[in-house]
Amino acid sequence: CFLMPSLYEGFGIPVLEAMACGAPVVCSKASSLPEVAGSAARFIDSMTGEALAEAVSQVLSNPENTERLRAEGRRQAARFCWRNAAMQTVEVYRSAAGGSLGSQRYSA
Repeated sequence: CFLMPSLYEGFGIPVLEAMACGAPVVCSKASSLPEVAGSAARFIDSMTGEALAEAVSQVLSNPENTERLRAEGRRQAARFCWRNAAMQTVEVYRSAAGGSLGSQRYSA
């Protein structure tokens, strides 16, 4: 189980890395983490030691839930690959340029 109790996170790459490896994730609801993790994480409001331990225990004590988080995590992490990020960036540039960037594709 991967635990990310960060309250100030710019993006949350460690969460995606854990999900890509098949680890169930427990993380805070703060910052960008809900957007990054989607429905593939167990979110916590309180950052007390007791709340963290309880959330991890809940994830690990329920094999069906653990497997669901692992499967959803792999799918969620796949959405954030570098190839997709590069293609989305090109589309933003193309849109900003009024579609005049041409149609040539470049490999990432």
